[in-house]
Amino acid sequence: MKLELPEIRPEERTPLVEALLAIIQVLLDRNQQLAETVLQLRDEIAIWKGQKPRPQIKPSRLESDSPPSQQEGSSQEGSAKRPGSEKRPKNSQLTIHRTVPLHIDELPPAAVLKCYEPYLVQDLVMESKNTLYLRARYELPDGRSILAPLPAEVIPGKHFGATLIGYILHQHHNAGVTQGLLLQSLRDYGVDMSEGELSRILTEKQDTFHQEKDAVREAGLQTASYVGTDDTGARHQGRNGYCTVIGNELFACFESTDSKSRRNFLQVLHGSQRLYAINETTLAYWKRQELAAALMEKLSQGPQQFTDASAWQAWLVALGITGERHVRIASEGALLGGLVERGVSPELMVPSDGGPPFVVFVQASCWILAERPLARMAPYHAAQRRVIE
Repeated sequence: MKLELPEIRPEERTPLVEALLAIIQVLLDRNQQLAETVLQLRDEIAIWKGQKPRPQIKPSRLESDSPPSQQEGSSQEGSAKRPGSEKRPKNSQLTIHRTVPLHIDELPPAAVLKCYEPYLVQDLVMESKNTLYLRARYELPDGRSILAPLPAEVIPGKHFGATLIGYILHQHHNAGVTQGLLLQSLRDYGVDMSEGELSRILTEKQDTFHQEKDAVREAGLQTASYVGTDDTGARHQGRNGYCTVIGNELFACFESTDSKSRRNFLQVLHGSQRLYAINETTLAYWKRQELAAALMEKLSQGPQQFTDASAWQAWLVALGITGERHVRIASEGALLGGLVERGVSPELMVPSDGGPPFVVFVQASCWILAERPLARMAPYHAAQRRVIE
């Protein structure tokens, strides 16, 4: 029920009237809160009684969990196999649009053409375009044989062209198209690809992209005056973990990890190539964390840089530093010093929510995170709403 108060002219707004209006507004807001509480309690009571609470309307799912099988009716009733799992000849339904014989330019003397070995490459150029390369194999007098090489544009070991693979990666990672919809669209184009092959293209052998991400992260950190950061819970490789983001207006980098700690955050800043270094930044951090002077003296004697985690851990064990706290502080300081050695400014500003994992370099508060509690506050009248705004 919504109450409408009559209009009150300015000359009628005496202090008493203003006070009464404020009380009415408080009561209205309180009544709204109680109404919402009653609805929540009704749902809880219904659940306890085995009844259904208010329905939760979920968004529509446009695609099914798994695309339909291309061989309708191939599975028999009562079969234990799931639909679409029957084997079929690979590439049997493909139309070959172009056949390109390949020969070797400079053949050894007395080489004899014996046969052509087919090498099929599927690609996508606005429409399905499949190329069958007939690779000539020659037998040599000594019994060996040689095979005509594939053109340079063919990706080694891949039966799908670079344009098609690029389209798949763009649609899934940039446009957010799910694997089910993407597979269906490829089949509509006439591309013969299985679910497993699509998954491998999206998830395996992506070292080039990881190298590019590391290069972007390193360049961004070396030139940045600040990097904002935050993390959130996320599932990765079938397990619950965390996703950490760092960046500013020039770059952004996301990393999925299993843990949430300051050491993990420093490793995220390093990327895949980590450097453990002992320098002035490292010593200053150890002092702030109150690491024992005797341990600092031990760590300062000997190698000052380690390029991988195993070598660093072996050095700690050799020095007799095995306690959990000592290993953690020593590793955090060495990772922090390694970032400075790699060109990150010791004065780098790190705006965050102030969580302990992000307390490295120079701390700053994030306005977006500071604003979140305000959105959860429930004002009782217009004056409180204006204050929050």
